[in-house]
Amino acid sequence: MSPEPELDPMGLPVEVRHIQPYEATKTYLCPGCNRDIRPGEGHLVAVPIDEPDLRRHWHRGCWSNRANRRPGRLR
Repeated sequence: MSPEPELDPMGLPVEVRHIQPYEATKTYLCPGCNRDIRPGEGHLVAVPIDEPDLRRHWHRGCWSNRANRRPGRLR
């Protein structure tokens, strides 16, 4: 039996991938805090199961606290 997928802040099922610091080669904007995730910084990528092109890069702490963030526009 496969584990239940995690849910993004909008309640959509996502696959969460861990990005190691050596794999992080670009700058991304975290939708949880609207701050940069810089090259060389380990983070997470949430990939919607039904729409993989809408993946978002998150700081680990922001992803862990996503249920506590105020509703708003996701980038």
